[in-house]
Amino acid sequence: MIETDRLILRPWYEDDAQALYKYASDPDVGPIAGWPVHTSVENSLEIIRTVFAAPEVYAVILKATGEVVGSCGIILSDGLHSTEMRQDEAEIGYWIGKPYWGQGLIPEAVRALLSRSFNELGLKAVWCGYYDGNSKSKRVCEKSGFRYHHTNKDIISPLGDVRTEHFHVMTNEEYQALRRQTPD
Repeated sequence: MIETDRLILRPWYEDDAQALYKYASDPDVGPIAGWPVHTSVENSLEIIRTVFAAPEVYAVILKATGEVVGSCGIILSDGLHSTEMRQDEAEIGYWIGKPYWGQGLIPEAVRALLSRSFNELGLKAVWCGYYDGNSKSKRVCEKSGFRYHHTNKDIISPLGDVRTEHFHVMTNEEYQALRRQTPD
C-alpha cells in the first residue's frame, strides 16, 4: 500500500468490481487510453482477476471517502507495455473516473509511483505514453516531470484501430535532480 496526501494506492480486490464498473463503463474513459468500455460488473471483475492482478497495479482510492476512483500501475519490462524497454525500466499507466478529472489526483499518484520505481525498485528509467488527442494524459506527463522522447505513428491500439502514440521518459538521475528541486 502507498499513501499520498489525498490517496491510498492498494492492490485491487474482487469486491472492487462494482466501483471499477462505475467509472470504466464510461465511454469517455477507456477508449481514449486504448482499452474497451467495461460492459458489466462481471467484465470488471474479470479485469481485476487478470489485468489488475499483475504486480504493481493499484486501485486509486480517495482517502477522504474510501472510494475507488481509478487505477495506476508500474508495468515492468517483462509485462505488457507499449514501448521497448530495457530490463531495468518500466512504464507507468493510469486512468481516473471522469468526475475526478482535473483535480491533480493522477499526477499525485504518478509521483508516488515514480518514488517507488526509483527509490524502492531501483529502476533506471520510467516511460509514460499516451495516444494522440489524449490531452489529459499528456498533461499528467508534463506535470509529473517526464520529458518527451519520441512518437510512434501508425500503431495498432488494443482496440484494433490505428493511432499515434507519444512517449515521455524520466531517468533515475532526472528524478533525483527533480526531487532535489522540489522536496516534499
